[in-house]
Amino acid sequence: MITRRVFTTMLSLTGLAVAAGLSPLRLITEAMIPKALAQSASDVAKPVSLPDMALGPDNAAVTITEFASMTCPHCAAFNEQVFPKIKKEYIDTGKVRYIFREFPLDIKAAAGSMLSRCIANGDAPKYFAVTDMLFRSQADWVTKNTTETLARIGKQAGLSQSQVEACLKDQALLDKIAADQKYASEVLKVDSTPTFFINGEKIKGEASFEEFAKKINPLLKS
Repeated sequence: MITRRVFTTMLSLTGLAVAAGLSPLRLITEAMIPKALAQSASDVAKPVSLPDMALGPDNAAVTITEFASMTCPHCAAFNEQVFPKIKKEYIDTGKVRYIFREFPLDIKAAAGSMLSRCIANGDAPKYFAVTDMLFRSQADWVTKNTTETLARIGKQAGLSQSQVEACLKDQALLDKIAADQKYASEVLKVDSTPTFFINGEKIKGEASFEEFAKKINPLLKS
């Protein structure tokens, strides 16, 4: 749980919120309010504010939905070690539809998610490629020179400096990410990252490929 004091201190150290013109406190605090609401596969399947970024066919027998924070080291480890195996075995073969949803745990994660959305501009494969790059360079842009590094990544992906700045100041985009995070927290009871849903069944934490296979394979046979 991020307290107001910790959050304010973090912002003063990074300077990111001031540079980007964000108001991220609402993003964190509203999303952490638990409510006793029902959860179902249909609840998981429902996009809220932002269109889903997904790989794999719409009619796949199995849908995996991941909730991740761009600053989460466990999410980065999963992205590097497990996701490529899932993609090769299940997504590329048309057996699984894989959805990635943002669940930023801090302002830097929110900024990374916003940049991914802006660079991709609705192109799911490009979104996954940018997200992969951010995870793989997580140690660089999270621990030092966050604003400058994100700007450099954005420009390498084809955005101008002004486009990067506009992206990071896009309050409407931040509000949509906040609304989706709030829904995940309140309705789906997501409270940590990474969290996965396989056809609606929740898996918390950085699971191995073998653990995913044990859940996926029986669903493919049914």
